[in-house]
Amino acid sequence: MPFRLLIPLGLLCALLPLHHGAPGPDGTAPDPAHYRERVKAMFYHAYDSYLENAFPYDELRPLTCDGHDTWGSFSLTLIDALDTLLILGNVSEFQRVVEVLQDNVDFDIDVNASVFETNIRDPNFMEVSFIRLSTLVVGGLLSAHLLSKKAGVEVEAGWPCSGPLLRMAEEAARKLLPAFQTPTGMPYGTVNLLHGVNPGETPVTCTAGIGTFIVEFATLSSLTGDPVFEDVARVALMRLWESRSDIGLVGNHIDVLTGKWVAQDSGIGAGVDSYFEYLVKGAILLQDKKLMAMFLEYNKAIRNYTRFDDWYLWVQMYKGTVSMPVFQSLEAYWPGLQSLIGDIDNAMRTFLNYYTVWKQFGGLPEFYNIPQGYTVEKREGYPLRPELIESAMYLYRATGDPTLLELGRDAVESIEKISKVECGFATIKDLRDHKLDNRMESFFLAETVKYLYLLFDPANFIHNNGSTFDAVITPYGECILGAGGYIFNTEAHPIDPAALHCCRRLKEEQWEVEDLMREFYSLKRNRSRFQKKTMSSGPWQPPTGPGTFSSPENQDQAREKQPAKQKIPLLSCPSQPFTSKLALLGQVFLDSS
Repeated sequence: MPFRLLIPLGLLCALLPLHHGAPGPDGTAPDPAHYRERVKAMFYHAYDSYLENAFPYDELRPLTCDGHDTWGSFSLTLIDALDTLLILGNVSEFQRVVEVLQDNVDFDIDVNASVFETNIRDPNFMEVSFIRLSTLVVGGLLSAHLLSKKAGVEVEAGWPCSGPLLRMAEEAARKLLPAFQTPTGMPYGTVNLLHGVNPGETPVTCTAGIGTFIVEFATLSSLTGDPVFEDVARVALMRLWESRSDIGLVGNHIDVLTGKWVAQDSGIGAGVDSYFEYLVKGAILLQDKKLMAMFLEYNKAIRNYTRFDDWYLWVQMYKGTVSMPVFQSLEAYWPGLQSLIGDIDNAMRTFLNYYTVWKQFGGLPEFYNIPQGYTVEKREGYPLRPELIESAMYLYRATGDPTLLELGRDAVESIEKISKVECGFATIKDLRDHKLDNRMESFFLAETVKYLYLLFDPANFIHNNGSTFDAVITPYGECILGAGGYIFNTEAHPIDPAALHCCRRLKEEQWEVEDLMREFYSLKRNRSRFQKKTMSSGPWQPPTGPGTFSSPENQDQAREKQPAKQKIPLLSCPSQPFTSKLALLGQVFLDSS
């Protein structure tokens, strides 16, 4: 293409460091211990300010030291910050907040959950982000539920397959299900939590609003045994996949009734971003090769049509022609996502481009004109977003490159210098003159501070490599939890992938294991007899997908209904480094068994 990026020479020459001190022992790299404590102090300054001035409202207004509802009056900052408390090691406050949420959160309210904007119409009727209600509320409650035992919360019998936070997450998710009742299976952008989809509701929804459910909904289906959540999320993902253009791109907004694209700009940023994120994270969480294959096909098209000199632009989805030569701050998640698929070199090059923008302004403006090397009018703000820090955390885990710690250092120094006020941290309204806005969004505590802390805390339990784990007894047998491999949803709430296999182990799987064990021991007694049996019956196939639990007395009936080809999840738990005799189909046989 004839398009060329013209980065002003002065941009790179004028990048001045924003920090003063706290280097590492060699005089160059930041000291992780120093900045870990700085980040912890940032968290408590913001968190305590919210509790003192804003709770039970959704968010803190730091310039006026009060609170306001922005997402539906759910005390969202408290829900969002809950797992951050545990990551910082504050077990007692985690326990207290769990009790507060159980006593105070109510989803039976006349609230419209919308992907478009926050708009208070009257005291009893408000719009909140539909995606954030799923990823923040449902995801936050699921994460807190799965981390409860680690936090010392007294869990009820049957945990993690039951519990008050799980029931709250299920209640919230059920409020969203009416939005998926469309001819295409792609959800409306808005649903009223009390009455369902309002008559005359617009059918136009952004791509991210359709494709950002599989992590939370598949987890919820696995823990509750109700497949409806994962089913609707998968249908929505497939409909988007089938709606891509001939050159393999998706647009920004689509009509969920007709499946026709309304906004045809294609990129990796706002309105699309978490769709790509959830294809990758859903594939990892569920060990789903199809989801990963979908993303890799998208990745080829994105490289072919939107990538220029390690930046990613916006193009027309059918033609691939450039429509907006801008970088959006929300796109800064992309290097972290690339690291998850092992594309480290490309990820680092793109990350370093984005880092130059941070150093130019002390933050990432919402829109940045790449050819001009400057902000875009009316998009000069920085609401303390986490995406670049998120990518730094992922890439540092993958590479150990000290440049990534330097970004963390610059983030701490610039946020404290520019944004810190008496009652928390304020959104930066304009990065050109560092004027502030009277808002501290909940993601500052849930994501920005969390990713900063994890960047500087390599020994955190979240980074567990499988060397430690918890064995818990569920109604379906022993389960391994906390062995690592946590998947962060788009709001940075960690989900333990092993938990997905704690509550859905089928009795059919159990008798398949018993059959295998019998065959294993009979092999020692009569090898030729076993081989003959195998050749006559064909290769063994593992049991298949979703089903219902059967009682021991119904096992014979279940065997008769067994499908010809069966399949189980590839992942039973992230790691099993402990001593074991045998591990089959997620069933671990310890030496004591």
